[in-house]
Amino acid sequence: MRDDPLIRALGLLGLRRGAVAKALLLGVGGALSALGLAALSAWLITRAWQQPPVLYLSVAITAVRALGISRGLLRYLERLATHDLALRAMSTARERLYRALATGNPAYSVTLRRGELLTRTGDDIDEIGNALIRGLIPIGVGATTALAAVVVMAVVSIPAASVLAVALIVSGGVAPWLAARGAARTIHDGAQAGAESAEATTAALWHAAELTVARRRAQILAAAADADRRHLEATDRGRRMEAAAAAATPLSMGVSLLAACVIAIILASQVSGSLAGIASGEGLTPMILGVLILLPLSAFESTAPLTEAGLQLEKSRQSAARVMALVDGAREGADDADTADVPVHPGAVEVTTSGLRWGRADRALAGPADGLDLDLRPGSRLAVVGPSGVGKSTLLLTLAGLLPPVAGEVRCVDVSTRAEVGLRAAACYFAEEAHIFSTSVRENLRVARGDVTDEEIGEALRTVGLDGWLARLPEGLDTTLSGGAEAVSGGERRRLLLARALLHRAPVVLLDEPTEHLSADDADHLLRRLLGAEDDLFGPDRIVVVVTHQLPAEIGHAKVVEPAGAAAR
Repeated sequence: MRDDPLIRALGLLGLRRGAVAKALLLGVGGALSALGLAALSAWLITRAWQQPPVLYLSVAITAVRALGISRGLLRYLERLATHDLALRAMSTARERLYRALATGNPAYSVTLRRGELLTRTGDDIDEIGNALIRGLIPIGVGATTALAAVVVMAVVSIPAASVLAVALIVSGGVAPWLAARGAARTIHDGAQAGAESAEATTAALWHAAELTVARRRAQILAAAADADRRHLEATDRGRRMEAAAAAATPLSMGVSLLAACVIAIILASQVSGSLAGIASGEGLTPMILGVLILLPLSAFESTAPLTEAGLQLEKSRQSAARVMALVDGAREGADDADTADVPVHPGAVEVTTSGLRWGRADRALAGPADGLDLDLRPGSRLAVVGPSGVGKSTLLLTLAGLLPPVAGEVRCVDVSTRAEVGLRAAACYFAEEAHIFSTSVRENLRVARGDVTDEEIGEALRTVGLDGWLARLPEGLDTTLSGGAEAVSGGERRRLLLARALLHRAPVVLLDEPTEHLSADDADHLLRRLLGAEDDLFGPDRIVVVVTHQLPAEIGHAKVVEPAGAAAR
């Protein structure tokens, strides 16, 4: 039971018992008000038919009004409490998931595809939260209400209560089970196709320009259309069981109502031998007949949503399995060195590789057949060049200590003491698509270093050529970049990310495509500065490794690596 992914994921939500009990009690209160309203209304209607003095009905009339008001009020409060509980729980789950990925094994986190991560932290967390709103709370309310209805019916008629109990079990137990069983494969296949569709759509939206230039836009769009088609086909499977489950509740309600009428007729016949005995008040009163007929109608009101609850629990279970796979993957192989905050090494370092080959779980092995040998000293500049898909970014991740080498080794030592230095302490990887936050320019640059001053920020922006852009901002460094990356052009984004690298104090700087979206002349000039051919950006004490598709004509003393197979030169 504890291995059930949904139960494990509910632990990720950080639920508070008091909040759960509050939502459940309000739901039960609203359902019991509806049940009491049906029973009391049946009594009041049939009693009023007998035309007693109106004072005899005053208490019942007042109670009906009170139950009618409390029913609506309690249901409204239950919706507020349940949604507040679920939204807070989903926020907590996302926070814990982000924390698990951020502090877990980096070799796992960096292999996650963006579309997959977006789906897991978005839709799947929402489905786990929906397990509360549409699954667990309705089940608790339905079970309590069904039990109360059977007890009330048993006071009136044991046979009618027995029939009602069986009908409620079919409606509230068998029907949700059938719906969940029919939907299990459908949900699994649909989720897989949905993730593939999200991945293809994300690639088409975020890399539209590159795909158009590479003439692969039609291929990506076709893949997205195919994934959408498979998603629709998957959602159509298992509909027969779901349809049978949906029909179970009205059928059960009809059987229960018919049984109540038949039992009422039998009771009336036993008393007087004819239906005339109903009006005489002997044994079976009109009030009892009204309760027998109207009570089941209200009882099924709380079990009708349980078919959807069964479907929701199956959706949530499969979503929980995918989310917990992320958590388990991040924790697997992680040790204290992975999860601890690593301070930046303050001194200059040397980085050497011996027979290095690199790769990741979803890609082929990269690097020369006999391995890559590098000797990077303070002031060294290395350009990693080659077409897309040959392992350039993976090499950077390996040098940053975020991915383990497939073969060979990477060593980093302090220049002064010759002591071993961890790669994560010495190197900092600046990704091609690093995030621009929807906050001020200052806070976007403080991501690199929390204690940076405004003077240092201004100098970094001037160095990368953004001083004119900063001067045009209405509030300077306090200007909010609304929408994050959407607030700046592609070239401004690249320069802003490069300014982060300048402000960071890591002795080894790893830059992934820092000149993308710049004009040819600007990219050529900036690459020459990054590689130390002119007006060196990073100075003589830092090692700079740059991934690029095209080298400038002049690269100074920089070394070049082509991961497609050529050794360093």
